[in-house]
Amino acid sequence: MARLKDKVALVTGGSRGIGEAIAIRLAEEGAHVAVNYTSDRSRALAEKVKEQIEALGSKAIVVQADVGNKAQVEAMFKQVEEQLGDVEILVNNAGIAPFEPFMKVTEETWDRTYATNVKSIFLSSQLAAKKMIEKRYGKIVNVLSTASLVVTSPVIPHYQSSKAAANMLTKGMAIELGKYNINVNAVGPSTVDTDMCTDFLADPEIRAKEIEANPMKRLGTARQIGDAVVFLASDEAMQINGHLLMVDGGLTVKAAQPEDHMEH
Repeated sequence: MARLKDKVALVTGGSRGIGEAIAIRLAEEGAHVAVNYTSDRSRALAEKVKEQIEALGSKAIVVQADVGNKAQVEAMFKQVEEQLGDVEILVNNAGIAPFEPFMKVTEETWDRTYATNVKSIFLSSQLAAKKMIEKRYGKIVNVLSTASLVVTSPVIPHYQSSKAAANMLTKGMAIELGKYNINVNAVGPSTVDTDMCTDFLADPEIRAKEIEANPMKRLGTARQIGDAVVFLASDEAMQINGHLLMVDGGLTVKAAQPEDHMEH
């Protein structure tokens, strides 16, 4: 089923983990995909994602940019437009979650977290929206977190506040851009077993408690997040706007989990 046939998509932080899964799912639905990566060490991973996309019959490019840097974001969009066309589906997936308790968070960590998790959405969405407004069509999907709604850990206040900010940014953009037939939504994963959580989940006790805390008694998968993004990027979601779709097994609708397993 090619719900996104020949649409041009850009996935920030698309070289691995959830971003990789999203890029692959978009391609499976017929989209041509630009895979963003940040550092030189991620290029090889981005190239592998590109190869997987091309094997599915879609076009793909890799594009390096620090999505918290305006000049680099502008260069990224120029490259995508020249090689694939105007971005019709933007997935703001790039994000970081450095674990530091509030009293130890440095200004550098705070600024870096907000630049990656919030400013990047602002910069990329503003550029994408310019062309989307002209065409009266566009889909913007932001990858947020359960931390957008609840305190998930006592040692990432900067991350949680950034994701809450991104949630409100999603809503504000949705109201302003909706009249141009641009849908702006978000997905909110709970803990997903990707390389971002490798060290955290390596402890069997922590893994067991994460699973036990979830009403579904399992961790989420990157592909499940990709499925949600595909839905929000498709015409099936034409009347969904400003919504945060939680892909969390019901975690955020239950009583708060104990802090002790996150303090480990």
